[in-house]
Amino acid sequence: MSGKDAVCGSQSRQDLTKIKECIREDIIRCMNRERVVSDEEIKDMIQQRVLDLGHEMYFSVTQKQEMIQGIFNSLRKLDILQEILEQDDVTEIMVNGYQTIFIEKAGRLYRYPHSFSSQSKLEDVIQQIVSRMNRVVNEASPIVDVRLELPPVAINGPILTIRKFPNQPITIQTLIEIGSITREAAEFLKSLVIAGYNIFISGGTGSGKTTFLNALSCFIPETERLITVEDSAELQIQGIANLVRLEARE
Repeated sequence: MSGKDAVCGSQSRQDLTKIKECIREDIIRCMNRERVVSDEEIKDMIQQRVLDLGHEMYFSVTQKQEMIQGIFNSLRKLDILQEILEQDDVTEIMVNGYQTIFIEKAGRLYRYPHSFSSQSKLEDVIQQIVSRMNRVVNEASPIVDVRLELPPVAINGPILTIRKFPNQPITIQTLIEIGSITREAAEFLKSLVIAGYNIFISGGTGSGKTTFLNALSCFIPETERLITVEDSAELQIQGIANLVRLEARE
């Protein structure tokens, strides 16, 4: 074994992690003082610092490449998660705190040998992931679902849906005439509306929920104050003078 190999062998993974963190912090300080830096410039800065460090201690070519890519991933990618995401056979990644990562391959779970350098770094990566989708995660919203690396929201191109409503809202009488509801059921529902019962209307897209709710609203006494809250304003309430219409924010 050569002298250089002996030096390399004496360095622990913990030492290498500290070295990478020092280089990373140095790059961050330089970035803060300069203009917006491109990915290629970042890589050049990292390579130069690793090469300079190579004059003081020995690293193999593989170690240098791993250090350069690891530091770059921590600055512009998803840190330790980036190398896992680039493995095609990994089907799931489970991060149980910054020190513990499990991965799933071929239906089996394995403990990943590497981890984040600190809890704050893991928190930074989480914020980086959700911010790309214009989402936030904090104490008020502690859980968030996002899709990674999806530049267009619509995968197969722009999507447009336009819903048109008839000029004259469909009434309960119309629903009776076309056989959508029996007269007995209509009378029963009318008594429930007048009595102020809670009524839930559910169904799939285009099943007629809004149409049916509009029809039932005709039974609301004119003396009532009516407040509607909708994701998108679609209801066509008729005959209620004291009407407040609210539309939810995104």
